[in-house]
Amino acid sequence: MPKSAAELRAHLEIFYDAVPRRFTRTEAIGALTLFVREGEGWPYYARPTLGGLTEPTVADVRAVRARQRELKVPETFEWVHETTPALRAAAIEAELHVHEHPLMVLDPDEHPAERPDLPDLVTLRRIRADATDLAIVHSVAAIGFANPGTAPGSDGAAERDTAALGQDPGLLSYLNERLRSGETVMFAAYSPAGPLCVGSYQHLYDTTEIVGVATLPAARRSGLAAAVTWELARHALEGGSETVFLSAGDEDVARVYDRIGFRSVGTAMIAEAP
Repeated sequence: MPKSAAELRAHLEIFYDAVPRRFTRTEAIGALTLFVREGEGWPYYARPTLGGLTEPTVADVRAVRARQRELKVPETFEWVHETTPALRAAAIEAELHVHEHPLMVLDPDEHPAERPDLPDLVTLRRIRADATDLAIVHSVAAIGFANPGTAPGSDGAAERDTAALGQDPGLLSYLNERLRSGETVMFAAYSPAGPLCVGSYQHLYDTTEIVGVATLPAARRSGLAAAVTWELARHALEGGSETVFLSAGDEDVARVYDRIGFRSVGTAMIAEAP
């Protein structure tokens, strides 16, 4: 019997709590847990404490922000609105900027058997460890997320390649190790001009989160994001994942994922310092 949206959200809460614990130490502050990165890699955030019996308060949020400033890490919070509804108002009162994103889970029965068509001369590749163009591939996401949404734009291969020159070597080394260990799986859509769209997933046990799907603005509206996401989902399902999910940038982006079988189960929230 398929799980309800509430059951899926409860399952994802366990995943959200477990994944960062592999790379961080934790600090309990009120009704929140702060995950503190140790070593190379992306910084983490604070989340509502798993199984907590009280809602986070404004005082909790302010205390976490103060601790994040002490640690010199981003003042960032993540949660699911339907699971912890009071945190939105608390974050706003604590003077954070709050963003809402459709939280979507793949319905395997609705996942098309065939990958969406790709434009002529475009192919999909899995990005392996020690790829010689890893900085360029990673810069596709940097350019894509700097220009949010689905609207086409002028930024393309030239801007991507310029951004690659400024990539942090330590971060690239960390990403390379994750690709080598299989903790991160990445695919990209390539044209003769190089990578145009990229996406990846992280997984734990039977659950996979698709993250970082981004397309160069100059290559948008050509089905690349749908094809890359379809490939990531297929790979995760074939690898044994039972739950595949993602957070869409906005409702327009969510419609792209809806066409390949993802269904909304809630609202993923991000709050950050202005």
